[in-house]
Amino acid sequence: MNNENEANEQPFPDQKTFGTIQSPRGMHDILPEDQPYWECIRDVVRKEAAAYNFERIDTPILEATPLFTKGVGQGTDIVEKEMYSFKTKGGDALTMRPEGTASVVRAYLEHGMPNRPSPIKLYYIGPFFRHESPQKGRFRQFHQIGFEILNSASPASDAEIIQLTYGLLSKLKIKNITIQISSLGDNESRVPYLEKLRAYLREHAASLPADCKKKLRTRPLAIFDCKEEKALRVAQNAPKIIDNLSKASYTHFKQVLEMLDELELPYNVNPLLVRGLDYYTRTVFEIWKSNDEDGEARNIALGGGGRYDNLIQMLGGPVATPAGGVALGIERLVEMMKSEGVELKNTQKPTVFLAQLGFDAKKRSLKLFDELRKQGIIAVASFDRDSLKSQLKQADRYGVLYTLMLGQKELLDGRIILRDMATGSQEILKLANITKEIKDRLKKH
Repeated sequence: MNNENEANEQPFPDQKTFGTIQSPRGMHDILPEDQPYWECIRDVVRKEAAAYNFERIDTPILEATPLFTKGVGQGTDIVEKEMYSFKTKGGDALTMRPEGTASVVRAYLEHGMPNRPSPIKLYYIGPFFRHESPQKGRFRQFHQIGFEILNSASPASDAEIIQLTYGLLSKLKIKNITIQISSLGDNESRVPYLEKLRAYLREHAASLPADCKKKLRTRPLAIFDCKEEKALRVAQNAPKIIDNLSKASYTHFKQVLEMLDELELPYNVNPLLVRGLDYYTRTVFEIWKSNDEDGEARNIALGGGGRYDNLIQMLGGPVATPAGGVALGIERLVEMMKSEGVELKNTQKPTVFLAQLGFDAKKRSLKLFDELRKQGIIAVASFDRDSLKSQLKQADRYGVLYTLMLGQKELLDGRIILRDMATGSQEILKLANITKEIKDRLKKH
C-alpha cells in the first residue's frame, strides 16, 4: 500500500476564536464534547418517564403573553423583568416561554384533556427564555425537564413526583442531594396568614431594602425570596405559613411527609421555602445539592416544584382542578455531572476506521462504509485525507479496535489490510468477506 501525498497534509491550526459575530449574551452553544451529557440526561428522563407512566408533550416556544401574566403572576420577577415579549405585525402579544407549567396547562385545557381518564401525567424537555443576568449555570436561553400530574389531589402524587425527581438525580450519579420541603397551604390558610404577615412586615418596614419593599406591597411572601442580608434577618423571624395551615392542608402535608419517610428519602422541612411563582399551593419543594467550593459549603438548587391547585381554573378551566409538578435545569445537571466526574458510557464509540489511498480506493471505501453501517458496525473515516500516516493518527484518536487499509494495489487484488490497533499486527484478507469477518471478530471481542 503506497503512502501518497504525505507532504501535502496541512497541520490543523492552533485552536483560537475566529469571526466577530458571537451568540447573544446569555445564550450558548452546546458543543459536541458536551452532547454525551445531554444525551445521557435525555435517555434517563425517557426511561424514568416510561417507568412512572408519563407521556411526552411538546408545546410551542411562543405563547400568548396573557398565559404568563395570568398564570405566573403580575408581581413576579419573571413577568415584571425577565420575559421576552413582543407584538407581531398583526398585533398579537407573544412571549417566549419562561417556564413550562403554564404552557402544559394551556394545552391540557385546549385539547380537552380534562375529559380523559385521570390523572393526566405529562413530561417535557426543551428550551426556555428569561432576560436575567447570566451567571454560572444560569442562562437567558436555558433548557428544562418537567413532569406534571394533572387532576390528582392525592398526597401520593406529590410523593411520586418527589420520588421520581430524586431517583432521576441518583441515576445521573449526582451525590449529596436532599429534599427541601414545605407547604403554602390552601386558600383557607392563606388569607388569614397573609394578614398576619403584612402586619409583621409593616412593623419591620424600616429594616427592609427598597427593592424588597416594592415586591412586598403586592406579594408579601416574596420576603422569603429576598437574598439581601437585611431581608433575610426579617424573614427568619417572620410568621411562617407552615405554622398557620388549615386542618385540610396540615393533614395533606403530614401525609406527604409520611410517604417520604416510607420511601426513605432524605428531606428537611424548610419553613422559609416559598418558591417564586404565584400559582403554588400546598406542597412546595426543591432538590438541593450540597457542594464544597473553595473550602466554603453551599447549597445549589437543581430543581423544584409543588402543587398548583388553582392554576387550571385561573387559566380558564371550568372547575378547580388539583395538579402538581417539578422542573429541573439541564445546564445545572450537566455542570453537576462534570463536577462529580461522572463517567459516561459511549454506546456510539466507533470500532473500525477505514483508511484509503487513491480515488478508486476512496470510492470503494464509501460502499464498504455503508455495508459496515448496515450490519450495525460503527465505522469512521477521513475521506479528505490522503496521507496514510495522518489517517492512522486519526484512527488512534478515535480509539478504534481495527483499521482497514485499502489502496490501489489491494483493490486490484480484491484484498484489504486489517490492522489490530491494540497489537499493531496486520493481516491481508479478502475484500468481499471483510464485513462478515469484522462482525465475527467484534462478537468474539
